[in-house]
Amino acid sequence: MKLKSALIMGVLSAVSLVAAAQWQWLDKDGRKVYSDRPPPPETPEKSILKRPGGRLAQAQAAASAASSPASATVTASAPRPSGKDKDLEDKKKQAEQAEVARKKAEEEKYLKAKAENCARTRQAKASFDSGVRIFRMNEKGEREILDETGRAKEMKRIQDILQSECN
Repeated sequence: MKLKSALIMGVLSAVSLVAAAQWQWLDKDGRKVYSDRPPPPETPEKSILKRPGGRLAQAQAAASAASSPASATVTASAPRPSGKDKDLEDKKKQAEQAEVARKKAEEEKYLKAKAENCARTRQAKASFDSGVRIFRMNEKGEREILDETGRAKEMKRIQDILQSECN
């Protein structure tokens, strides 16, 4: 029986040591974060609520910083990781630039097609304004001359296109 209670006490001790090796801090949104890893470097010291080992670890850290000011300056001058992946940032920037370039190319293609359509529409209007006979193909594939009503409808359609699309 004593062996069993000693084993249980040993397991509980190990569990409490694991639980003591927890970090606790407030993130930038004010939420509590629990982790077995230290908080990101940009987390302010006042936001760290608990360190592994509790107050003893904090006291030891303070004592070691006070006893060796040279090590404190080395630690202070050492570059702190920013928590950002430089390659990932570069890839994001390249993707954004590629997207902007693609949109610009599409816009240029659209504007070029629009200018070409406007030029064709102006040319068609000039043909209708000249009074020359206009031939069309009917559904049977035969050539027909546009009569006055057909000519008027087509002129109205061309004028509407010029007003709406070619300003």
